[in-house]
Amino acid sequence: MASINTNYGAAIALQNLNKTSSELERTQNRINTGMKVSSAKDSGAIFSIATGQRANASAQDAVRSSMQRGQSMVDVALAAGDTITSALEEMKGLAVSIAGSTGAALTSYQAEFTALGTEINSALAGASFDGVNLLNTASGATTTVRTGTGASDTKVLGTAAALSANTELGYFTAGTVAQYTTANVDAAITAVTGALSTLGTQSKSLGRSITFTNKLQDSIEAGVGNLVDADLAKESAKLTALQTKQQLGVQALSIANSASQTLLSLFR
Repeated sequence: MASINTNYGAAIALQNLNKTSSELERTQNRINTGMKVSSAKDSGAIFSIATGQRANASAQDAVRSSMQRGQSMVDVALAAGDTITSALEEMKGLAVSIAGSTGAALTSYQAEFTALGTEINSALAGASFDGVNLLNTASGATTTVRTGTGASDTKVLGTAAALSANTELGYFTAGTVAQYTTANVDAAITAVTGALSTLGTQSKSLGRSITFTNKLQDSIEAGVGNLVDADLAKESAKLTALQTKQQLGVQALSIANSASQTLLSLFR
């Protein structure tokens, strides 16, 4: 039945056109943002998961910064340790010479030995990064860094005892000739190399932890991308199809709207 009050064909054509326009808008948004889920409106569940994982990835930035700061502290201490061990190696030979010398030669050897001791103290005092010195803290040189986002994910850096408190090292700047012995140098070397061994192990551990954190963050970002990123090649092809479909929908609506005009020819 033909009617001018109800145009069912136009109503159907309009519904289809609106649906096409909605799909076209969604596709254009995906192309503009590069994301198939850019807000909770697109998919509440996926948006919630992606937001949580982005927060985790952001937290890993803070973790990495903490570990890099700790690694810098350890590396500065190790650099100072290299200077100290080089000085101690020279002092070992001087200690042997001091034991067999007298007079002017003894005075010369003692002055050189004391000068090396001053270098050691300078290296101990200068081994500081961001206000933390892992070699020269009277109460024992330690600091704590984060290795993860959990409450217990921490690592204590430093040595069991500060080298500045080492008795033999103290002899070398404020001691007497009687204390400038190979036995005391050997004891100092043992203390220094023990501390450096501990710090070296900690530096390697931090390096591995930083590498793991980088890989973890990359994996999280890739996972989020799998959830929310749009396939732009697919969306581009879909855009072309929807634009064509929209044009056809406009023509179909125009045809449906012109149907009532056809009724006029029946009354001529």
